[in-house]
Amino acid sequence: MAIDDGGALGLYISIPFCRSKCTYCNFASGVYPAGDHARYVNRLIEDFRAARDWAARMGAELPRRADSVYLGGGTPTLLSPELLALLFAAMRAEFDLEPEAEITVECAPGQLAGETLEALVQAGVNRVSLGVQSFIDREAAVSGRLHTRAAVERDLRRLRAAGIANLSVDLIAGLAGQTIASWDESLAALIGSGVPHASVYMLEVDEDSRLGREVLAHGARYHAALVPADDAIAQMYSTAIERLGAAGLDQYEISNFCRPGFASCHNLRYWQRRPYLGLGLDASSMLRAARPPLNAENSDVERPGLVSGHDFSRAAGAAESTRALAPEACCSGASGTIPPPSAAYPQGYVLRAATTGDLAAYLAGLAPAETAWLPLQHQHEEAWFLGLRLNAGVDISALEREFGAATTATALEAVARLVEAGLLTSDGKTVRLTAQGQLLSNNVFQEFLGLESEPALDTDGG
Repeated sequence: MAIDDGGALGLYISIPFCRSKCTYCNFASGVYPAGDHARYVNRLIEDFRAARDWAARMGAELPRRADSVYLGGGTPTLLSPELLALLFAAMRAEFDLEPEAEITVECAPGQLAGETLEALVQAGVNRVSLGVQSFIDREAAVSGRLHTRAAVERDLRRLRAAGIANLSVDLIAGLAGQTIASWDESLAALIGSGVPHASVYMLEVDEDSRLGREVLAHGARYHAALVPADDAIAQMYSTAIERLGAAGLDQYEISNFCRPGFASCHNLRYWQRRPYLGLGLDASSMLRAARPPLNAENSDVERPGLVSGHDFSRAAGAAESTRALAPEACCSGASGTIPPPSAAYPQGYVLRAATTGDLAAYLAGLAPAETAWLPLQHQHEEAWFLGLRLNAGVDISALEREFGAATTATALEAVARLVEAGLLTSDGKTVRLTAQGQLLSNNVFQEFLGLESEPALDTDGG
């Protein structure tokens, strides 16, 4: 359900630069010339300065207060200390960061220079997410990672010594060459590291990554033949839930685990449908309508669906392997404006926007944001498939208050089918994914898109 955040905003800044491209990666990041770094930051600064005017043209509300910041990528720490300082200065010139704001930066182990770490501390960074993926050196190397386990442990010590104790580690279940035994070793190393937050993703096999294309083609490059079977990956994921929970890292979202008080405040925004502004390559935003639109009768708003190549949750730093269900970019044009929402919904719309994934187009300023207004009916669908990602589940009465009992009743018919299929559980007040539902979550989420149409439930995940 949507949560009142008192008018605060989350800020996501995409930094797409990598030292090497991992074989499994399906995001808009890559190895680009170092000369692009300054051009990119200058473009980001322009976007910061233009954001308020853009939101006003769209008819969207853009709060000045921000209580979370997330620099994702890519590897943001590849930026020079000087560029990081410029970026944070531009951010603070346009937005008022709350004193206790959570400020997260993603970091690749072994790629954190001493002067960069000092710049992060000076900028107020208080949380770092390390893209470890595996503590087994050979698995990391096969996947295109450049670090070793020793480098991870060294960076954790350095971060803590610098005063950054809110640390997160990512792991991926399903890497080439991974076994049940090696996965257990990675889990043991993660637990032993003492970090208060962890993210565990199941490998996504699709055509948007080199490894995924090779697996689908039954090829041998990138060690594709060594990718574990689906059943083994599911076992690894279930084992992670059990072992991390026993160690005090409780699951609070499909892919995320934490000790009490260490949930990712920024990422919770996506699942709770709270406003955020995304800047940079392949970044997404969700903002509320600021006022009833004019000429509403001329609008044509399309149903949200999958956006090819775009993942708003990842662009916001939320997930690495589960592609989120994002609204279809419809209504955008070269002018950077969109038709207003339908007269049937004069208020209550939210705006979703996504920037291009083409670096050259972004740097040249040639690609306006793709934009789509979502009416209440489509927000209701999002409330289900985003809310179900959280272990807390979906509060039925809260949705009835927000969207009406009749609208929610349609979704409850889908809930009943999914409960019967063993993918959801419901006590009449709260609906949650079962363990099997978490493994087949995308199948569950599809059931809440186009609720008036015939269901397309696939309990086999095919």
